[in-house]
Amino acid sequence: MKIGLINIDSKIPNLALMKISAYHKAKGDTVSWFDMFETYDKVYASKVFSYTPDYAYYPAGIETVIGGSGYIGNYTVLADEIEHTCPDYSLYPDMDYSMGFITRGCIRTCNFCIVPKKEGHIRPNADIDEFIRHKNLICLDNNVLASDFGLKQIEKIIDRKIKVDFNQGLDARIIAENPDIAELLSKVKWLKPVRMAMDNMGEVDAVIKATELLRKYKTTPKAYSVYILVRNDIEDALKRVEICRELNLNPFAQPYLNPLSEKYAVSRDQRDFISWVNRKSFFKKMPYELFKIARHDRNAGVVPDKIRIALIN
Repeated sequence: MKIGLINIDSKIPNLALMKISAYHKAKGDTVSWFDMFETYDKVYASKVFSYTPDYAYYPAGIETVIGGSGYIGNYTVLADEIEHTCPDYSLYPDMDYSMGFITRGCIRTCNFCIVPKKEGHIRPNADIDEFIRHKNLICLDNNVLASDFGLKQIEKIIDRKIKVDFNQGLDARIIAENPDIAELLSKVKWLKPVRMAMDNMGEVDAVIKATELLRKYKTTPKAYSVYILVRNDIEDALKRVEICRELNLNPFAQPYLNPLSEKYAVSRDQRDFISWVNRKSFFKKMPYELFKIARHDRNAGVVPDKIRIALIN
């Protein structure tokens, strides 16, 4: 069989398509990225975000399998024999890291997250030996620290001196409540700094305590990253960002998006604020109110002197 793969919108290597590719190649099939001028026996398409338009050029008369979190109400999962296949890393020749899920699901029920609906409660998914083929590893787990199995796998990562990035973040509330976990994380070799989240003011104390513990046990680098969820209440988000600044943490702002929405509904205020936080040359030198003035006047070519001075200094 000749298999075609379509990655509709993933900005990082698409794990599901890599596993599908490996599964079909093991059966002797030919697999490649979809080309509308080629002929295929079967096509797989993956979409991550619900607001992304669907692919417009599916071939007529050919079996086409679509899946991914981007299809609202149709949260398909891979068959076990595909889910537990080592990904085909050759689809992305420049990859110098492995990728996978140690656990699936989460103990939280955040209203902006599809994981509880799609994957349910936290559970073991795979030993790292199933998917790791590099000295660097990106884990896509949503709450690996909430699982005893996950903690055992972190111990294995430490023993093998693998550099790891828990890309979706680590739960600050769990770290804050468990000094032993903070100490464990201090032994990890980090591919990226520790990532946590401060989605609302109710999580501030946990992030402060987790930061204290991580630094106490000398988890480096010490300027940990913190995801900041930005709703329409910009003042609330600004408070959380300034707390990160005081703690020498690196905030990364993300817009609140309804996981069931088919539209990318982000206000101008949200976009301005996110741009200010994530463009560190502005964030470090210019207060948000000044940045807003610059953004709103830029089309007229107006750059007030106080803004020039802020950027120079």
